[in-house]
Amino acid sequence: MTHVVITGTGLYTPEHAIDNAALVAAFNAWVDGENELHAEAIARGEREPLAHSSSEFIEKASGIKSRYVLDASGILDPQRMRPKLPQRSNDEPSLQCEMATEAARQALAAAQVDAADIELVIVACSNLERAYPAVAVEVQQTLGTSGYGFDMNVACSSATFALETAANAIASGSVKRALVVNPEICSAHLNFRDRDSHFIFGDACTAVVLENSAVAVADEQFEILGTRLITQFSNAIRNNAGFLNRVTDSDPMALDKLFVQEGRRVFKEVCPMVAKLITDHLASLELNGSDLKRIWLHQANRHMNDLIARKVLGYDPSETQAPIILDRYANTSSAGSIIAFHLHHEQFNQGDIGVICSFGAGYSAGSVVIRRV
Repeated sequence: MTHVVITGTGLYTPEHAIDNAALVAAFNAWVDGENELHAEAIARGEREPLAHSSSEFIEKASGIKSRYVLDASGILDPQRMRPKLPQRSNDEPSLQCEMATEAARQALAAAQVDAADIELVIVACSNLERAYPAVAVEVQQTLGTSGYGFDMNVACSSATFALETAANAIASGSVKRALVVNPEICSAHLNFRDRDSHFIFGDACTAVVLENSAVAVADEQFEILGTRLITQFSNAIRNNAGFLNRVTDSDPMALDKLFVQEGRRVFKEVCPMVAKLITDHLASLELNGSDLKRIWLHQANRHMNDLIARKVLGYDPSETQAPIILDRYANTSSAGSIIAFHLHHEQFNQGDIGVICSFGAGYSAGSVVIRRV
């Protein structure tokens, strides 16, 4: 029987960080400008004045204190309020390729694996910067891996869905080693003029090396005991940007071409779905919450994570049992649960068990149960 192990992880973090105070200052400056511009309509009662945001509101609503982004200046400019990323020529590496290769090299070093020994590359993320050629094939060329590569998108669940796909390829014998990378440029699809969501996202990229245990040599190895995925269609989280926009003559700058969600509905519907997914998955492996040393959850909202972990474990988790990284990274979509694993898998002894779980638009959710070898 083939055993699949995670042998290395990597993390690319952008150099620019924006704390809540700076983000709020830019947002409120824009609000003041809009309210002044429409002062007469507001006075006549024809228009509601826009409300200020605050650091206290953001932290209470989400647990987020700061976020890393590829560009801060454009986001903090009240006249622009979106990243300013220069267009690259076709002969230059793409942004996502650069992010992916930096994280991947860290993961390869941790796994003690040469890039040429990787036979499958999956780039899995919420938004790809182009339709084709696949970013994964560009990463394959840049790193010098063998075999093949492809892109996939299951929104915030992309990482766990890709881990299952890579694990299945190894278990089937078609490849011995695979690389999953999650280059998330979330700041580019966030509406920084929406008070309810302008603080949610950050940018980052994670990488994971998976191997057939028979060829693995890494100092740290985590065997994948099982994976389980679920999808359930919902419009509660949506982004309508796409190649058909130009032929349907829709406004490319319309708000629905950015991230939109019904936050309260998402909380109410996703939390029980994810908790049940993990609990049922554990039961299928003859495990339960008490068998878990750690649970690495998708980093979207502190309240969601606390509730899900409580339902799975049966009690309020400690920071060690359900680590939170969204306070400084914010929501990095599919990268979030992998960042949590990358930064918080220490002190795992042989036989210790944990769960990596991501969830998001779709709805979609993925559970990966692992055990330290």
